[in-house]
Amino acid sequence: MTIQQLPEAVMPRNYPPEFRRKVLDLVASARKVAEVARLLGISDQTISVWRRQHLVNTGQLPGTNSSDQSDLAAARKRIVELEAELAIHRRAAELLGEVMSPKGGSKAST
Repeated sequence: MTIQQLPEAVMPRNYPPEFRRKVLDLVASARKVAEVARLLGISDQTISVWRRQHLVNTGQLPGTNSSDQSDLAAARKRIVELEAELAIHRRAAELLGEVMSPKGGSKAST
């Protein structure tokens, strides 16, 4: 089953950072994760992931902080773009290398 085939209720949603912060504030104020999740209609696991990432971002747990993760994602995307561009240039160089001059040959450059 692909992501496109999942029912809408199972599809991951992107919550704004302000909402995430408010949820974590509720949990930090001694409310149980399960209670907050039920009240807001989000999963316990989602809150746990946000909580762990918050601890990483604040240096309380080892790991990659959110800022570094977005930088890495952008870098990976750029690498894919550059690799595609390089493949195009290599193919163009191959095609141009196969072209013969009008006189039937080429002289070595000096």
